[in-house]
Amino acid sequence: MAATSFPKGEIKILLLENIHPVATEAFSADGFSVEAVSTALPEAELVARVRDAHILGIRSKTMVTPKVLDEARRLLAVGAFCIGTNQIALEHANRRGVPCFNAPFSNTRSVAELILAEIVVLSRHLGDRSREVHAGSWKKVAVGSHEVRGKTVGIVGYGHIGSQVGVLAEAFGMRVVFFDTSTKLPMGNNRSLPKLEDVLGQADFVTLHVPETPQTKNMIGAAELAVMKPGACLLNASRGTVVDLDALAAAIKRGHVGGAAVDVYPSEPESNSDGFASPLRGLPNVILTPHIGGSTEEAQEAIGREVSTSLIRFINTGATTGAVNFPQIELPFMRGTHRILNVHQNVPGVLRDINKIVSDRHANIRAQVLSTDADIGYLVMDLDHDVSNDVKKAVAELPTSIKTRILF
Repeated sequence: MAATSFPKGEIKILLLENIHPVATEAFSADGFSVEAVSTALPEAELVARVRDAHILGIRSKTMVTPKVLDEARRLLAVGAFCIGTNQIALEHANRRGVPCFNAPFSNTRSVAELILAEIVVLSRHLGDRSREVHAGSWKKVAVGSHEVRGKTVGIVGYGHIGSQVGVLAEAFGMRVVFFDTSTKLPMGNNRSLPKLEDVLGQADFVTLHVPETPQTKNMIGAAELAVMKPGACLLNASRGTVVDLDALAAAIKRGHVGGAAVDVYPSEPESNSDGFASPLRGLPNVILTPHIGGSTEEAQEAIGREVSTSLIRFINTGATTGAVNFPQIELPFMRGTHRILNVHQNVPGVLRDINKIVSDRHANIRAQVLSTDADIGYLVMDLDHDVSNDVKKAVAELPTSIKTRILF
């Protein structure tokens, strides 16, 4: 692979929130300058730190706001070293020509294993029994304690994690039903049901694996909880805004919901030293965990490797495959050429104007790919060496151009 036009040692990578060292190692091995910070940064401090950064790496607590993106004038891309990207102003990043990458697969197994463990814990009331013994109380009882074999798991959101939960649940001898807003291929004997209410009414354990969208906000409220089987348990390791926690607490207190396992909350502490409040605290057969669904060493290492690989590929070749907010392009690198990358407003005539620039300089286009979305177009073009700098400069000066760079 040829070197990028900008010296790699001057490309600055800012990694926040204690991202796994494997990411730092990958960037450093490729020659980039890396700064790693163990915490999230508030907006004002992030604005100051990101002005000189070319790549920003975050996890779930750093908020990449429009103001941050407007100040980050050198920023090439953002990496979310997690699954969710709702902490990033994705549309604004798109319009500024900044692709955002995440890790949609790497912590799938970790979250799925946690859900299965919690199903067993809820079925046996192990949280209460453990707390009692720690307090010096001995309550050896079988009433209300059940095997999970033969019980029904209802999965809401049958994506990467939800489908893995279904596979593991079947291995436990459980029946699996699921609901998703789009058609999904069932794994094993998992069975799709047409409505959310169908899943809620059949399942002994309802587990949520949906993104944060306007449609999923408070999708499980008092009405949905009332549809659940008496004594059924609810698990949420997706997004904190999906469940009305006050309604869930009320349903547990009156005995309709038999228990819950919650890993995400509408409002979460900024740091480990901050306090935590929830209407679910102190309730029987309720497992509360501090957003650790994907927090295993294996998952964090895999996430660090997956996202850094995507970012390095983008820096070195312009590939946007896997970006969550950007047209998807991955053009094989052609030796003996210079590659121009151009992000522009998606309006008629841009490609005509760019090709006229090329033809006026009698340049030879060796490869050219354009992909667009509603707001922007992303062009990757390989040219002969002798005219590439002139072409890049002229393309960058077009009024429709948002961001243009050249690779050697």
